[in-house]
Amino acid sequence: MGSSWHAVVRCAAVAKVTGIGGVFLRARNPERMAEWYRRHLGVPMSASGAITFHWVEAETTTFALFANDTDYFGEPGQRAMINLRVDDLPGLLEQLRGRGVEVLPQTEDSEFGRFGWCVDPEGNRIELWQPPPGM
Repeated sequence: MGSSWHAVVRCAAVAKVTGIGGVFLRARNPERMAEWYRRHLGVPMSASGAITFHWVEAETTTFALFANDTDYFGEPGQRAMINLRVDDLPGLLEQLRGRGVEVLPQTEDSEFGRFGWCVDPEGNRIELWQPPPGM
């Protein structure tokens, strides 16, 4: 009669991160920044300068770390970058240029979608992302 050994492992519940709860930026002039995000990017900021997005099941949020010396964020002093999901990247970039917003000339198409960048009034590079269908 062969013997077999089965280990029973009991794991205590492990606390973990389940998503991004918010993105917070320092602003020299929060009211001006809230108005800029409302006017140029259509982010419906409240009078206090905040918005809570309620995601639908199919949407995702990415958290990624980059090397300290990356130039992906723009200026070296920018420690973080916001990536905003958009529905029409070419249309939004054209709209932003027409309003005098600084828009970087390059765009990128990849398996993850289409990307473009603009800069807010305080010099923060913002990534604009049009995901591919189904993402």
